[in-house]
Amino acid sequence: MQEHPDIDVLISEVGPRDGLQSVKSVMPTEAKCAWITAEAGAGVREIEVASFVPPKLLPQMADAAEVVAHALKIKGLTVAALVPNFKGAENAIRAGVHKISLPLSVSETHSKANLRKTHEQVLDEVRRIAELIRSLPEDQRPGFEGALSTAFGCTLEGPVPEDKVVQLAAALMEAGCNEVGLSDTTGYANPAQLRRLIRLVRAEVGEDRLSNVHLHNTRGLGLANALAALEEGITTLDSSLGGIGGCPFAPGASGNIVTEDLVFMLDAMGINTGINLNRLLKVREIVQEALPAESLYGFTPDAGLPRGYGRGGWGLGQEAA
Repeated sequence: MQEHPDIDVLISEVGPRDGLQSVKSVMPTEAKCAWITAEAGAGVREIEVASFVPPKLLPQMADAAEVVAHALKIKGLTVAALVPNFKGAENAIRAGVHKISLPLSVSETHSKANLRKTHEQVLDEVRRIAELIRSLPEDQRPGFEGALSTAFGCTLEGPVPEDKVVQLAAALMEAGCNEVGLSDTTGYANPAQLRRLIRLVRAEVGEDRLSNVHLHNTRGLGLANALAALEEGITTLDSSLGGIGGCPFAPGASGNIVTEDLVFMLDAMGINTGINLNRLLKVREIVQEALPAESLYGFTPDAGLPRGYGRGGWGLGQEAA
């Protein structure tokens, strides 16, 4: 299973949103734009650039519209944003994003802490957003994903029933989402659980309506879970440059998958991401300079690429440089 030339995986970078909203430092707008430009230049095709939330709640996201305006100038880049409610969706759509994602926490306790809404209240917001999107000209409608947060367990509530995940996935689709995604918000997932839940949700909503998973590396299982997801046919994986990010309303839920480590694993396996690994590693310099008080993580950046390394391993493909 070393080479997979027929597989094309989309890495969706979430650092400018999930990463930055979870650290105390506020990155200057110019640095955010430089980060996004550099990652797109390395071959990253989708970036979640912001969250449209009230600045008083997340001052890190106060410049969301300005960042989106910059990202939209980058040819070939899918510009995504997270929205917590109808107002956020209105603002994101007005800014011109290509894709919006709204989180619905399977744990209702987490939903109330994160969005201050019950399940039914969140679904009401989804219906209103779907109606707004349908009112737009067809070529101006953003993609609309319902992200099932705390799908594998909750730090506030404990175990999350799998049948509840499936039920809410169906409810999101019925309310008007184009697709659903599974989020390991708290870093609880293991590969067997992930495989099982992917199959259950797909059996309910359709094979092509679940293509994305958002995984954390809180307990060191991030890459193992990513590989399990790929083997179940998932084609989009979220990750964060330097592994920054988590969830401010889920205590202990630190550690997105490190984009650099994920790309190295896939690259070494011969799986196409379209990302130049050496260029990606250089993007860290922009982020570290702008966030000197924050730690960046990653085994690949620390160790460097192996001697003689080429895409697909050693001597199996093009040089990574």
